[in-house]
Amino acid sequence: MKLLGLFLLFIPLTGFTEISYPHGYRQWTHVKSMQIKPGHTLYAAFGGIHHIYANKQALAGLRRGKYAKGATLVMDLLEAREDASVMAEGSRRMVAVMHKDPEKYKATGGWGFEAFKADSRKERLVGRDAAAACFQCHATQQKTDYVFSTFRP
Repeated sequence: MKLLGLFLLFIPLTGFTEISYPHGYRQWTHVKSMQIKPGHTLYAAFGGIHHIYANKQALAGLRRGKYAKGATLVMDLLEAREDASVMAEGSRRMVAVMHKDPEKYKATGGWGFEAFKADSRKERLVGRDAAAACFQCHATQQKTDYVFSTFRP
């Protein structure tokens, strides 16, 4: 009975799989850019300039509307600075990652989520809280396999 108790305590620890920092993502396909401005409901968390990148598997998924295991999308979020009527990139706020692995991330539509603070490749902003921190909003995009971005030829 004691072994069963130890086993049951261990299960939640093994259910979490960290997402790695996406080294080289700026060499992937740039999918789109956008800006969230003051007044938007998500401005506090996501205000700034967004650049979205897709690896080869994610690019194929964008075209099909369904993503295969290994697809990875990255949102590079930068502060927006206006100077002399020009909107320019400021400091990096975060690098957010979505990684498709249906076996590992069943509870979040097959996607794992993570965000790295500013220019850090180690300081995580999501961790075990992916369901509340990310998937809560992405769940509204079930028709596009939980991805907000769409393919634009």
